[in-house]
Amino acid sequence: MPLTANDPSRKSWLTVPENSDFPIQNIPFGVFITKDDVVTIGTRIGDYAIDLGALQQLNYFEGIELTDDMFMQDTLNDFISDGKKTWRLVRNRIADIFDENNTTLKDNDAHKEVVIFNMEDVEMQLPVLIGDYTDFYSSKEHATNVGMMFRDPENALLPNWLHLPVGYHGRSSTIVPSGIPVHRPNGQTLPNGETQPVFGPSKLVDFELEMAFITTDANIMGESIPVEEAEEHIFGMVLFNDWSARDIQKWEYVPLGPFLAKNFASSMSPWIVTLDALEPFRTTGPEQEPKPLEYLQLEGAHAYDINLQVAIQPEDAGETVISNSNFKYMYWSMAQQLAHHTVNGCRVNSGDLMGSGTISGPTPDSFGSMLELTWGGKNPITLNDGTERKFINDGDSVIMRGYCQNDEVRIGFGEVCSKLLPAFDKK
Repeated sequence: MPLTANDPSRKSWLTVPENSDFPIQNIPFGVFITKDDVVTIGTRIGDYAIDLGALQQLNYFEGIELTDDMFMQDTLNDFISDGKKTWRLVRNRIADIFDENNTTLKDNDAHKEVVIFNMEDVEMQLPVLIGDYTDFYSSKEHATNVGMMFRDPENALLPNWLHLPVGYHGRSSTIVPSGIPVHRPNGQTLPNGETQPVFGPSKLVDFELEMAFITTDANIMGESIPVEEAEEHIFGMVLFNDWSARDIQKWEYVPLGPFLAKNFASSMSPWIVTLDALEPFRTTGPEQEPKPLEYLQLEGAHAYDINLQVAIQPEDAGETVISNSNFKYMYWSMAQQLAHHTVNGCRVNSGDLMGSGTISGPTPDSFGSMLELTWGGKNPITLNDGTERKFINDGDSVIMRGYCQNDEVRIGFGEVCSKLLPAFDKK
């Protein structure tokens, strides 16, 4: 089925600002509350939110097999379960409805009144009910940096790292959409030079620059997904800030890995950008040496050229960009991650979320965490307001942005922004 929605020459009758992340070629999917307090599934063009539930009720999806309430739900899980054919049909249809040459909705003021909203008049929600969440550790540069800091610099990567996409199962209950503040976590830490742990707020709260992909119902228990078919089961991608407490992590992570240091909060951008929309930005990933085992071998372009940026904004001050990176640096691709995740028969469901792991590039200004940017706090960053940061302070907002761009089109993710609040005090 052709990807007519991707036609770079297509223009919308809705106004799209120059350099918008959301031209008519994007058509991401999300969930929002309208000004009438109605929860609906929607898309976005420019600075307009489009109510797909209203469009469906007005029969604009006639001819596409959809359940009657497909877009009148509070999550995208059922739509994602319908699979790639339905995603593509719906996305192509939306592109046609809002094409500058189609006047059907454009000239119907009554319909536009209930379909189209200004973005400032809607409240974005978490777009999927996340049943399970897995976080990978797939940036070679990040894994090397952390290994050099915490282990032997000569043997920074553990023996298994170049043979499989390392990951761990996280906690979906504390994944929140952009705009929801996060509390500094309490936990056990072991102060330098001490032999007994203490309890209290983490002193080393960090962000992790990640992206994440959302799956459809991919397999039954016991069945593995071949690596060459894995992308058929990936709906789309979001920006992802996997908050971390480095001092809690250092004390707890041996022998079973991250726990309370990671599961207190993760923040994600609210619009899911489909792999179809990202198709023009495929690229080849890093060369893999040694060659992976056969079930992980994949030829061709399975990475994506997505520019990423992180900024810190203190309370009552402007933001400072502290990192510029790119998703294409990831050593293990999403297809390899999903193939490895299911090779043992693990079941993957609609709405499951897979974090990439921290995305760090080859240069110090492209590192994806404060741990690396300040090298464990040894090299503080000076912000535009003159203050210094080793890690994240209470009141700081962390802002992550991502977009792809070529000579014809820009496809972006918007941003994920969340403020760090002091530790929760029950009193």
